[in-house]
Amino acid sequence: MARSIRLATRTSPLALAQAEAVAAELRRVRPEIEVVLVGTETRGDLVTDVALSSLGGEGIFCKEVQLLVLEGRADVAVHSAKDLPSSTPSSLVLAAVPARADVRDCLVGRGLKGLGPGATVATGAPRRKALLAERRPDLNLVELRGNIATRLARLEDRHVDAVVVAKAALDRLGIVPESVEVLDPRWCTPQVGQGALALEARTDDVEVLELLGEMDHQASHRTLACERSFLAELGAGCSVPTGAWARELDGMLRLDGVLCAPETATVVRGTLEGTDPAVVGASLASQLREQLGYDLGQRG
Repeated sequence: MARSIRLATRTSPLALAQAEAVAAELRRVRPEIEVVLVGTETRGDLVTDVALSSLGGEGIFCKEVQLLVLEGRADVAVHSAKDLPSSTPSSLVLAAVPARADVRDCLVGRGLKGLGPGATVATGAPRRKALLAERRPDLNLVELRGNIATRLARLEDRHVDAVVVAKAALDRLGIVPESVEVLDPRWCTPQVGQGALALEARTDDVEVLELLGEMDHQASHRTLACERSFLAELGAGCSVPTGAWARELDGMLRLDGVLCAPETATVVRGTLEGTDPAVVGASLASQLREQLGYDLGQRG
């Protein structure tokens, strides 16, 4: 095994914290290995003044990270799994998924009961907006992008009453807000891959693939595969807000999924169980697509 492993990562504080966690696990598995971080900025990091939906969607937070590995400037790409497109470049493989963190979203600033009619809640995620609007149509939902510190700063300057962030992001950064409400994933269905990390390597890099295999958490890998199958079935052109949450229960996979049609405020949900991640994910996506009766390729 090579004495040095290079981890490609975005340079945001959260991405670096995630990469450092992966580095620590690599050192635990193979103490003799030197681990080096190779940072880069992605299009999603550089263009922060427009909504994510206007940036072309898939891959805006991962393509540059993948390129470092494809070009041989790094050995492993470390991603937030929720940032990955449903398909992987042919020369790369999703080699490992460490144990998954908390999948849930949370409100920081005020909880749902503490938000009065017309209260302002900030989030840049169409999924979060659609699900909050379903639960509380009286809220004023506004666009907000940026890293966790930037989003939480909006609370300090009192421009918004609450912001929505991933619980895993707070945990990984060691941030404990004064007021935080964790949202029930049974109605606030998480984004595909939320809380999970995804480690990609080149398909021909046998030594690195073997090393990553020692870090792989099988249950987390299976649940992520199930959610990604759900997303893949919807197609790359899918522009409707969607979420999926898979977990293993008594040897079975249980998948909750949601699709939202922005123009009609229609939200459809479903649950499916099975043993094959690909079949469960694709089958539930197909069922919800038919139930929604909406052109998934059109934009709102």
